[in-house]
Amino acid sequence: MKKFLFIAISALLMASCASQKRALYLQDLDTEAVTKIADSYQIRLKPHDRLTVVVNSRYPELAAPFNTATSLNSLTGTPIDGNRYTSTSTNTLQVRTIDSEGMLEMPIIGKVACAGKTREEVAAEIARLIREGGHLNDPTVNIQFSDMAVTIVGDVAKPGRYNITTDRLSLLDALAMAGDLTIYGQRKDVTVIREENGVRTSTTLDLTSQEIFTSPYYYIQQNDVIYVKPNKYKTATGEYNQNRSFYISLISTAVSVATLIVTITKL
Repeated sequence: MKKFLFIAISALLMASCASQKRALYLQDLDTEAVTKIADSYQIRLKPHDRLTVVVNSRYPELAAPFNTATSLNSLTGTPIDGNRYTSTSTNTLQVRTIDSEGMLEMPIIGKVACAGKTREEVAAEIARLIREGGHLNDPTVNIQFSDMAVTIVGDVAKPGRYNITTDRLSLLDALAMAGDLTIYGQRKDVTVIREENGVRTSTTLDLTSQEIFTSPYYYIQQNDVIYVKPNKYKTATGEYNQNRSFYISLISTAVSVATLIVTITKL
């Protein structure tokens, strides 16, 4: 009996250790190694990205036209001398969309090429065009994404679409926003789907290996889709529950039919 208990306890401990190992990230990470991080990574702009562009200067009234779709003059008040009105200028910050050719339409200076460039590069180009056009001597330009997001689905705690507020969002950061993988999520089989330059690509990443750091999919881009597949236990459980529901429904239907036949026969 004691031998049997020893074997049973050992088996349970081994199963527990194996289960824990399946759930661990970066299992081959060398904690003593020093690795240089590529700090130059920034998200590149794409057609249909939506941006807010803010131009500033020591003279705000001269910068204002660059921050609106149009400079609107609205007539208010009462007539002066019978034919003139007081005038006020209304400025509203606009969300601008990069067109399908990768161009961004700006007030006064016209179209600016954006596709494949970083926000910093486009901001510098807009400032240059404003200076060279003689509009402002000291423009500073700030560009922010209006609605950049990533979609995370599958076996995570909180699947959904999440806004991105930084140029350096890693795969692990994104999964953390979704509450991490559930215990049923496959750590070795996480798919990232990406659309770029009119082409859809995808790759499978192994979160248990430090090789994810060298993947071009490690840093997330706008509109990426991250899919976490369920492990075989979750899949088997789902199939069992589906089959169980089907057979229960079938038996219930058969009982109802039999009851109806008995009732009709008694009549």
